[in-house]
Amino acid sequence: MDYRSIAYMISHVFLMIFMYLFIVQRFSKVKTAGICAAAFFALCILDSLKLVVFPQSSPAYFAVTVFQIIITQFTGLFIAEHRDSKALFVGLSASNYVIAGSVAAVSLYIQTKNLLVSMLGSIAVHTVILVVLYSRMRKIWQSFQKSKFAESWWELCLIPVFFYCGFSSLAFFPVSLEDYPENIVGVSVFIITMFISYLVVFRYVASESQRTNIYWKNVLFESHIRGLEDQYSLVQQSERNLKILRHDMRHYSAVIESLLDQGEYDEIKKVAAHINTVTDGNTVTKYCENLVVNTVLSNMMERAQAMKAQIHPDITVPEKIPFNSYEFAMVIANLFENALDCIRDLDRKKKSVDVIIRCEGNHLLVHMANEYEKEIIFDSSTGLPKSLKGRDHGLGMQGVQAFSDKIGGNTGCYCENGMFHIMLFAKF
Repeated sequence: MDYRSIAYMISHVFLMIFMYLFIVQRFSKVKTAGICAAAFFALCILDSLKLVVFPQSSPAYFAVTVFQIIITQFTGLFIAEHRDSKALFVGLSASNYVIAGSVAAVSLYIQTKNLLVSMLGSIAVHTVILVVLYSRMRKIWQSFQKSKFAESWWELCLIPVFFYCGFSSLAFFPVSLEDYPENIVGVSVFIITMFISYLVVFRYVASESQRTNIYWKNVLFESHIRGLEDQYSLVQQSERNLKILRHDMRHYSAVIESLLDQGEYDEIKKVAAHINTVTDGNTVTKYCENLVVNTVLSNMMERAQAMKAQIHPDITVPEKIPFNSYEFAMVIANLFENALDCIRDLDRKKKSVDVIIRCEGNHLLVHMANEYEKEIIFDSSTGLPKSLKGRDHGLGMQGVQAFSDKIGGNTGCYCENGMFHIMLFAKF
């Protein structure tokens, strides 16, 4: 067997291992392993075509290689939980990383003319790269696949594509390292450049995600502080009004006694109703038992009142909930704010939002519904509304999706009879 066939076979093994370990899987581990094994055998059969059956045919080599690329990337997308640009990025990157082992095999064989040394060297290089990436990058890669902060990675997919084309043209086709061993140094530098580029890309993406998290935390805390200020102001005003009411109670008592002597019971009822109205009007509304969520709700209710919107709340959130209160409050604030933005320019009769928030027992349900007139565009990858305000908008919905993924929930939305509905459901 040609040493290149063995080198390619080793690369295919590590390629499938890489995909199995780094792609967030849709199927069970056994089924995923079976799919990867089937893809491995298909790649090996195709290697025989271009290296054994048609060893001197450049068109055959090119066509078979293209077909192998299609099988490889289809396998990565097929086993991925989310078949999107992020999964494609991982598959393309896997193809690049295993090229380093193939180049090592060719380089060692050219230098030593020893098949065993070249194959052992190839396995060693593959293993070192896989172990380093697994220990340092696997969690990061999988978190990015699950995260919704970066809407699309189609542009980033161009990085591994062009690296792969560069590797292939320098090391394999149309010329090979056996024909031009002088290219080994250039290919090695190219490999180092690839690793550095990937490091820079992931640091950038990580910093952007961190910046986004910090931004929304600041927004949440700002909303929380404003809510506390509003509640404190309401409490002070209520205390002042109740002091006035207590002061005037003796006058009300005198009026009631006089009306009793006259038998004016209907007027007494009117006085009592007035006292109840004054008392009820000076109580601070409590929407739920959770302080953080209640604060954000109070703030959003103030906004709704300012724009003369009707809110129909059905809210049950206990003091202690099985997830982070601040993150959950951020979700409520984002959904509520989006609903208010949607109805802002509607007629007054249509300015209403139905708010259902129930955290009871072992489940969470958040359901908000509002009328709309402008067209709502849904993101093809998430199924959630897509902001039309520009690149820096729409992070709120991404935060909602990220929270849903974190607690193992499901998020969905739909439009029906002029009403937009969005729901988040999780079972603990």
